[in-house]
Amino acid sequence: MEKTDWKIQFCWVKAHIGIQGNELADTLTKEAATNADITEFYHKVPKSVVKSELDATSVVKWQREWDLTTEGQITKAYFPVVAQRLNMKINLTQNFTTMVTGHGNIKTYLYRFKIIETPMCPCGNKDQTIDHFLFECELLKKERVSLISATSKPEGWPIRKYTLISKHYKSFARFMNQISFDKLNDTIIPRT
Repeated sequence: MEKTDWKIQFCWVKAHIGIQGNELADTLTKEAATNADITEFYHKVPKSVVKSELDATSVVKWQREWDLTTEGQITKAYFPVVAQRLNMKINLTQNFTTMVTGHGNIKTYLYRFKIIETPMCPCGNKDQTIDHFLFECELLKKERVSLISATSKPEGWPIRKYTLISKHYKSFARFMNQISFDKLNDTIIPRT
């Protein structure tokens, strides 16, 4: 016999107070969640949900490995949190890669592989490292002044690399694009 004038109402009920249908639903849910013999049917879950969960799990695993490795210390200073890096839109250029890895046409890197005889910066003050470029090199003084004025108001200078890239990426990109590593390394500054 079919009833046509049904009225269905949904309402909140307090859990675990003996309401038969609520107690049955709770028991069945717990049984299903703890039963290892129940086959999981992923085809009933949207692929986007499965992909999202796998992506999140992968990022957690990647972060754990990133935290444990002793490799890539320069890059870790810029990108300590994997998920934040994955969410950033970055224009990858040769200069950008050099600045955030320390690999490329930079004297300490070339010296490490015995390609050149000295890691000394052409400015003559120190070895040519990423920190030297960013914070000290006299050859980049003009470019650094622009970077400092664009970034130092709330944080002060020197700025943390992570803050530089996460809050001031456009200014940092402008600074990097002004650098020609080839020309910089060909420059000779006479000592006075």
